[in-house]
Amino acid sequence: MNPIQARFSALLSHKADGASPPPLLTPSLARKLLERLEQLRLFAHGYPLLSNLTQGLLQPADLLDFAYRHELQGLSLHLLDGEDNSLARMSSEQLLGFSAKAEQLGLDLHLEISSTRKEDVDQVVAIARTLGVRNIRVYSRYEGHLSRVMDLIETDLHYLAQQAELHDLFFDFEQHEELKSGDIAQLLERLDHPRLHALFDFGNMINACEQPLSALQTLAPHIRQVHLKGVRIVPEQNGFGHQGVLQGSADDDLPGPRMLYELLMLGEQAPQVIAFILEQENHYIAPAFRQSDEAQDPFIPYREMSETALPAGYTAQRMAADEWRWANNQVRFVRGLLGELKVLSELTLADTPFTCA
Repeated sequence: MNPIQARFSALLSHKADGASPPPLLTPSLARKLLERLEQLRLFAHGYPLLSNLTQGLLQPADLLDFAYRHELQGLSLHLLDGEDNSLARMSSEQLLGFSAKAEQLGLDLHLEISSTRKEDVDQVVAIARTLGVRNIRVYSRYEGHLSRVMDLIETDLHYLAQQAELHDLFFDFEQHEELKSGDIAQLLERLDHPRLHALFDFGNMINACEQPLSALQTLAPHIRQVHLKGVRIVPEQNGFGHQGVLQGSADDDLPGPRMLYELLMLGEQAPQVIAFILEQENHYIAPAFRQSDEAQDPFIPYREMSETALPAGYTAQRMAADEWRWANNQVRFVRGLLGELKVLSELTLADTPFTCA
């Protein structure tokens, strides 16, 4: 094995225990990978700076500045991020000002809500129309046996499809700790609607008692957006919880490089994933929702919206200060990983003899 292939294989094998061997980095694959890297769209997210937003130290417009300074392509923001300063609390004039600033900086906007209920969907649709946003992340938070939860979500998705058609929108359903990737794929395939897809989160499958790469493979045909983050896997009873850690750190248990590669390569003629979103969630804690020995129709407990409590020994001031460091760290790490994939692809092509057709 030549040194370029050896490094490529080592990179994609990192914490990918039990996965199929990495592909050979042939000239053809290298060309496609370079094309995908050139087309990749990297977005900022509100969660890495959430305590700054919650404390009023930052406003949503400041996240546009963060994305611009880091030369990202956009911002994905939850409707409620920033409490009184959030998009949900803005007047029409303030929303138009926010949209104008994003346009001035050359940034795309995506929205997120933590619900599929009609009243929440109506609110985000109205705000999306004012902002000129077309892409919205959703997930459900229903309690009950899985069969009932699936029925409720399916009813909601029919309403989302109607709104998407009416207002030229796209909704991406996130696998958010309690549903398995197969559950979501089943729902999306049942509706089979061109404006309903999935958002793949790097770590949320852990809480549904799934493995990252197999979950990705199951959901792959539907994935349109991605949340990037680091996760430490925490065994609990007959399942697993997770704790947010710095992506790419020694504590990160995910096969991040392999997942990023697989997601980059989705789509035959054009990239399938339209946004890779930097969602660092350091110190976030999520319990196990599914168990390896669960009943055929397990009970799904209610979950609150995601939030990160202050770690032991932390003050709010320290948390707010450290968030900046962690957010910058994630941009550097992901850019470094993408840069290494680019260099390996370029070296592969440079090592290929030139031939005329």
